Amino acid sequence: MLLAIDIGNTNIVLGVFEGSRLKGNWRIATSLSKTSDEYGILALDLFHASGLRPDRIDGVILSSVVPPLAPIFLETSRRYFHSDPLIVDGAMDTGLTNRYEPPRDVGADRIVNAVAAYRRYGGPVIIVDFGTATTFCAVSRKGEYLGGAITPGITISSEALFQRASKLPKVELAKPKSVIGQDTVSSIQSGLLYGYAGLVDAMVLRMKKELGPTAKVIATGGQVRLILSETKTINEVRPYLTLEGLQLLFERNKTRARTKRSSVDKPT
Repeated sequence: MLLAIDIGNTNIVLGVFEGSRLKGNWRIATSLSKTSDEYGILALDLFHASGLRPDRIDGVILSSVVPPLAPIFLETSRRYFHSDPLIVDGAMDTGLTNRYEPPRDVGADRIVNAVAAYRRYGGPVIIVDFGTATTFCAVSRKGEYLGGAITPGITISSEALFQRASKLPKVELAKPKSVIGQDTVSSIQSGLLYGYAGLVDAMVLRMKKELGPTAKVIATGGQVRLILSETKTINEVRPYLTLEGLQLLFERNKTRARTKRSSVDKPT
């Protein structure tokens, strides 16, 4: 079985695959203060709670946008799963042509999403990932990763408003009864939700002008359900798109992964 780990700024998502089938997945809070042992014990607890056996893991793949946590999870993987993780980077064989400049600057999560979306839908395809930041990625019909756009996520936008405007309260991210808010809380909720949905649709339409009107639009990420019902341009939601991409990349690069695993000493 394969353990796929995606380290984001807000959440860490873990998935266990048997072949291409996702057997279990979990979302935990990202913390820079946790040690490799703490993450390892937490992972083992999640396995046991789901009825999965950690000793059946024979491969680990890792993508991260939080550089300090990469060595922590390297040690976690070695100590608790006896594997050197295959780490996603700009030099990995993805099957896509990377047109980003420079290629190594593109976030690992963006590449992983692009791989999964292109494999499933072909191109042109636009991927919208609602995370700490909301990212828009474009892949051409020929399988070229072209780049995209990055904007603050809706949660960051809400927190910034609360922190920078002293008279405005912190509000729950929820759908108000109407677009025209009749009190401060509903006014903020309207601006955040409907304003953000408008941002998404406007960005997608602009990208379609460059990619072509037939581009499929796929959404993923922790905040996607909040925004989905208010957008007009998203064609499909794939909540586990990043994990799917990690599994595909592992299969494509498993010879390299096996070479790494063979060099890891198992504790006695």
